Amino acid sequence: MSGPRTPIGPGEGGTRQTDGNRPLVELSHVEKHYGSLHVLKDINLHVDTGEVLVVVGPSGSGKSTMCRTINRLESIDSGVIRIDGEPLPQEGKELARLRAEVGMVFQSFNLFANKTILENMTLAPMKVRHMSRKDADDMAMDLLARVGVESQASKMPSQLSGGQQQRVAIARALAMQPKIMLFDEPTSALDPEMVNEVLDVMIELANEGMTMICVTHEMGFARKAADRVVFMADGRILEEGRPDDFFEHPKTKRAQDFLSKILTR
Repeated sequence: MSGPRTPIGPGEGGTRQTDGNRPLVELSHVEKHYGSLHVLKDINLHVDTGEVLVVVGPSGSGKSTMCRTINRLESIDSGVIRIDGEPLPQEGKELARLRAEVGMVFQSFNLFANKTILENMTLAPMKVRHMSRKDADDMAMDLLARVGVESQASKMPSQLSGGQQQRVAIARALAMQPKIMLFDEPTSALDPEMVNEVLDVMIELANEGMTMICVTHEMGFARKAADRVVFMADGRILEEGRPDDFFEHPKTKRAQDFLSKILTR
């Protein structure tokens, strides 16, 4: 699955070319506190172009915080985060530009409730990428078709199921033609019967070569789609490896205990 990613959306989108000889995402000695709570402890991690990295671990381990630092939704206290070789901007236009290249899908769908699905899809491409309405509409319909909800384009978010809304949220992130997609427990707010329809879209993206970092409790997805699994606990990365190695032969006692509680033997 690893290797140069294939284009996900139509058009170039104005993104810069990546250098295949360096990691697309790199975290070096990243530290983060919330007051006296030390939530990220010396995080060192890299993700290559085309790689699917799945982050697992118990609740409160720092997984979501780490994910959110990568596009600066959370600041860090020390260390360096680089995207495509460049340190993460602090603020302003450079940060906005970077966020346009780093798509993110949250636990909640975050769709604009007062706009149709099509309007949700086209707003950012038109404002940020300066696409024409026709080009934005055409791209939006292509992406909605890819995630199986093109028939919902004229509806409001409240008229869609949770699974449909989350698929729209994925399509909306893809509309910016990002270099990388971040998923922060994208199925945790869904009813069980809606989980697979979202995971299927994510697996398709992984198979097409999209660079992805996924924080999830869905171990089946991790086994099927991940190139590498990272296990976090107590704010640290305790181990990482290929899915088969991690699930069948976890190295640390903490990972062994975690897997024994969530996997059906």
